[in-house]
Amino acid sequence: MSTDTSSTANEIIIQTKAKKDFSLINVISNEYFLYVVSFAGFLAIWHYVAAAQLLGKSLATPMDTLQEMTRLMTVKLAGKNLLGHIWASTRRVFIGFSIGAVFGIPLGLFMALNRYINAFVKPLFDLFKPMPPLAWISVAILWFGIGESSKIFIIVIGSFVPCVLNAYSGVRVIEEELYDVVRVLGGNRWHEIIQVSFPASLPALFAGVQISLSISWTCVLAAELVSARAGLGWIIIRGMKLSKPEMVLGGMVMIAIVATLATVMIYGIEKLLCPWKRSADEA
Repeated sequence: MSTDTSSTANEIIIQTKAKKDFSLINVISNEYFLYVVSFAGFLAIWHYVAAAQLLGKSLATPMDTLQEMTRLMTVKLAGKNLLGHIWASTRRVFIGFSIGAVFGIPLGLFMALNRYINAFVKPLFDLFKPMPPLAWISVAILWFGIGESSKIFIIVIGSFVPCVLNAYSGVRVIEEELYDVVRVLGGNRWHEIIQVSFPASLPALFAGVQISLSISWTCVLAAELVSARAGLGWIIIRGMKLSKPEMVLGGMVMIAIVATLATVMIYGIEKLLCPWKRSADEA
């Protein structure tokens, strides 16, 4: 009974954060305050550079960019407003990224867990790995034309490699002592994989997913710059042709916002599946 009470008390002590006194130092050192300062400083520098025309007229102010984004919400370009173009790019990224992750993560795990698969696949993968995804644009157009398939193919290529690498590395860096514990307790190879390999490699898997998602947005942007009639990349190239920097920046800002939301979502899933992983602030 006393042991349970002590355990409960320890949990309460660990979970309870010490309250900080209100002071200027504590406010300045607060991470959320620093977030606001960082963002506000970026906007101030952006406005100054654009208003002073330090880069000529090729840079619009934040307010001009916001007004253009608001205008594109109601004005249709190529039959779609801004939300339609956002969905076109997001849909391509989601499909291509999902295909790359579904095939890349299991392949990386199999390579790390089975030396025969690794010996067979790794030489080909090492040959394929250095090729930049953008180098496949011309090949994709030759194979699939200028439709959706070519754009999704480029995204698959870009997201595939980081998923394989991080899945492979996540298993290979697991300490051998963890497997020894399973063996001592009478576990077999299957128990080692389920109870050690998969859980221990999850942080590396999610790191690969984050990288793949960023590369996917780079790939879809490049694909839409080459051949598209919808998407945020098309808005950017349209703004270049019309000499409207606010349209170009508006497309870039929307890519940043959508990609950030996707990153936050993946981070939330990682926290749910990896409750043992502590952030730098909690360490």
